Amino acid sequence: MLTTDDIKILIKKYALQNAVKYNKLPQAGSVMGKVMAAPELRTRAKEINSLVGEVLDEINNMSPDLWEQELNRLAPELIAELKEKKEPEKGLPPLDIKGLLVMRFAPNPNGPPTIGSSRGIVVNSEYTKKYKGKFIIRFDDTDPATKRPMLEAYHWYLDDCEWLGAKPDEVVIASDRIPKYYEVAEQLIKKGGAYVCFCEQEEFKALKDEKKACLHRGKDVEENLTLWKKMLSGEFKEQGAVLRIKTDISHKDPAIRDWVAFRIIKTPHPRPEVADKYNAWPLLDFEGAVEDHLLGTTLIIRGKDLTDSETRQRYIYKYMGWKYPETMHWGRVQIHEFGKLSTSGLKKAIADGTYTGWDDPRVPTIRALRRRGIRSEALRKFMIELGLGETDISISLDTLYAEDRKIIDPIANRYFFVWNPVELEVEGAEPKVAKAPLHPSRGGMREIPAGTKVLICQSDVENLKEGEKLRLKDLYNIQITGLSPLSAKFIGTDMDLVKKEKARIIHWAPLDGLKVRVLSPDGEYSGIGERGIEKELDKVVQFERFGFVRIDSVSGDEVVAYYTHK
Repeated sequence: MLTTDDIKILIKKYALQNAVKYNKLPQAGSVMGKVMAAPELRTRAKEINSLVGEVLDEINNMSPDLWEQELNRLAPELIAELKEKKEPEKGLPPLDIKGLLVMRFAPNPNGPPTIGSSRGIVVNSEYTKKYKGKFIIRFDDTDPATKRPMLEAYHWYLDDCEWLGAKPDEVVIASDRIPKYYEVAEQLIKKGGAYVCFCEQEEFKALKDEKKACLHRGKDVEENLTLWKKMLSGEFKEQGAVLRIKTDISHKDPAIRDWVAFRIIKTPHPRPEVADKYNAWPLLDFEGAVEDHLLGTTLIIRGKDLTDSETRQRYIYKYMGWKYPETMHWGRVQIHEFGKLSTSGLKKAIADGTYTGWDDPRVPTIRALRRRGIRSEALRKFMIELGLGETDISISLDTLYAEDRKIIDPIANRYFFVWNPVELEVEGAEPKVAKAPLHPSRGGMREIPAGTKVLICQSDVENLKEGEKLRLKDLYNIQITGLSPLSAKFIGTDMDLVKKEKARIIHWAPLDGLKVRVLSPDGEYSGIGERGIEKELDKVVQFERFGFVRIDSVSGDEVVAYYTHK
């Protein structure tokens, strides 16, 4: 029969294997599942559940860079098992390139780039770097009403591109190029490929659904040119007329039948250079089609849900005698932590005060990730390794956090932060200065003055028992003498207490520490942190037993930090 110590070693092996594999502390359930697979242990579930908690506490107090080292000591065969498992293919597939590769990322600047946007930015820039091509950022901002651009967003996109290591070779703003679209529209009319339509929306839909042409479709070129010029001059009311591309009116997909290329919008554009300069505005399928030709785009990567756009645009290319770019498609990516959040929905939530802004840690923008201290290298690698599969996927940001942890763990200094603090008086303790490592492997020490009273977390207090022995990390050992009010007595400094009596190690903070607020996706944490944190402005540090944070601001004795991840 296995002894308790034997079972603890077994738990530790499986827990460390899980930690090394996923680069994060494992869930208790995952470890329990592995251990309970042994038939002889199934009757000892209650005991094992308690032991799993103890082992996970022990591993949590270890630096992640020591996990593999300890697993190699205990069970090198489990390290080998991890390495033998074939990793699925990751990354971007090679391209068959003939000539100069020209790719573009074309956002509507009605808000800042989201995590989803970063995929398009990174993949397009990565391919053009690899094949020495040209990467273009094109702002599709020709909808001044429904998806009204934000003036700040143009800068936000370019700033975030640069942060991602994806500085574009060229920047194009569609609203600066309206006359070019007018020229193409006129050519299409002359070629018999476009006509001005006055049908009400519901009226046209009814005809379209029956695969019937409207009465305006048969007008001659000269009449359409005259009507087009009236559209441009502002003679028609808003939404009073549209320019349609003539397609197959009996096409199996109603969305393809004689689609709208231009509509009349009287709302001024937010860019002062444009303002109310134009009356007729191109819809995205028209503007994008023309721009891809003008810019010499050779490869487009788009969502598989946008294949209709290509079908519509090919009519323009056929009329104009242009060659359509090569296209590749990828599936949708849904991120568990954010669900379905639209830019318009976020804008409304920011306006009503639900979120503090576009860099609130609860929103899925690149600006929010940056403020939290996520490294651009991690986000870039995360997006590249998603590849170009057409299957819709649902992922967790834990994968991104694991990549980021590899970068920041070796360089982030460690500090104590006590959230929901509770005062603890220690009888017999003398004031001293605790010395703790700034980092477990890089050397350097920090000094924390400690009196006869310290602060500990409410969550630690909830699990205390009278008479329990603990070690205050890097300070001394105590024994709890009272729970209300909380009190303890000093029982020495010998580290053997932890091994011999399996005493828990908890962290603490001095009474005169800094006030610290941590803003996280899960809410706000308030408490006290040790002095020294104020020297880490704009850096990512690790609050021990809490997680990594970026120090966002320091004002006197108050610090605001943004939660990065575990």
